[in-house]
Amino acid sequence: MSVKAKFKCYSVVDIGYAMSASFGAIYGTEGENADYAKATPAGNLNITIDRETKASEYFKQGKDYYLTFNEVE
Repeated sequence: MSVKAKFKCYSVVDIGYAMSASFGAIYGTEGENADYAKATPAGNLNITIDRETKASEYFKQGKDYYLTFNEVE
């Protein structure tokens, strides 16, 4: 089993040696956003990404992203 959530990127900040990105759970009353709001109505994620990786350029402020949780066995 896995759990999938939908998050919005609220900020991407250059902190010198890395990039810091902050996300919040999507909330909505219609369509797909309503489905995600019901299942995962609240949540925050803050990550720091090494500047020397391609991942440091991936996240954009204002864009939505899916986050999938899979249990590690």
